Formats: sequence, structure tokens, C-alpha cells
Amino acid sequence: MTEPSTARSLRRPASAGATRKPAAAAVTTVDTSFLETLTGYNARRAALSIISVFLERMAPYDLRPVDFSVLSLIAHNPGITSRQLCGALDILPPNLVGMLRQLETRGLIEKREHPTDRRAQGLHLSAAGKKLYAQAKATATALEVDALPGLSADERETLHSLLRRVYSHPRGGTDTEALG
Repeated sequence: MTEPSTARSLRRPASAGATRKPAAAAVTTVDTSFLETLTGYNARRAALSIISVFLERMAPYDLRPVDFSVLSLIAHNPGITSRQLCGALDILPPNLVGMLRQLETRGLIEKREHPTDRRAQGLHLSAAGKKLYAQAKATATALEVDALPGLSADERETLHSLLRRVYSHPRGGTDTEALG
């Protein structure tokens, strides 16, 4: 007597009178029309598209988007404190500490005594940090155009303006509620 095959022994036994449902039609085109009416979906898809270009172009500098943002804020605000960085970028202090340590280890930033607060340290770009940031900034500026090929300069500025309004407008109510 031969042993039943494993595949046969794993099958469910056919129940008497059971009917099979017809196979569903194959999806040939995915309908994303509802999702495309949602701001979050569109913002996330746009961000993923831009970030992929950013990561590719910033790889030679070994910079992630948040690293570039930190360097940019330090470059444009010499002496900024880590507390101010956290507020500007909405980063938790423990997450910033390791990032600053890494940038300092790479020789890109320096900590100096704060002129008015003995408890704080001001952050500055080192000479190497200034050089790397200048190169990365030029790359970031060029990639903005390349990552948004379907938009004119005016349309990019309108998009930036609208996005800033989304994240800088206080949440929790509508304008009409505030007026009423």
C-alpha cells in the first residue's frame, strides 16, 4: 500500500453538495481615485517621489534629509541651540543628540559657548561643514527642479506656499469656528 502524497493529505475533503464560487475578475487597472482626493495620500506620494531623488543625489555627501535640514538651519542660523533645532524641525531631543554627535564626529559642526546662556551651546558649521553644505545645497536646489519636472517655477512656489500653510496653521478648529 502506498502512502498518500503530502499535497493530497493537506487538502480539505470535499463536502457533499459544496459549490464552488466562480473566480473573481482579475484587476487590470487599480482604481486610486478616492485616495487621490485625500491630501495626506497625495502629500505622502509626492514626498516619497522627491525623497527617492534626494537620497540618490545626497548619497555622495552621506546626508539624509534630516541631516541636510540640520546643517541648513545651522548654516543659516550660526549659534542656534539644539533646543531651537528641535522646535524648528519638530524633532525630539533624544533623537537630535545622536544626530549632532554624528555630525560633530564627521567634523561638520562645532559646539561653542552660547553668548547669553551658560547652560546652552551654540552650534556652528566647521570649515568642512561649510564646504560640504555649499555642495549639498547646490545639489538640493538642482534636484528640486529635477524632482518636479511637471511644475514651472511659479507652480513650485505655489506648492511650497500651500504646503507651508498646511503645516504651520494651528490645528483643532476651522477659521469659521475661530471667527464665531
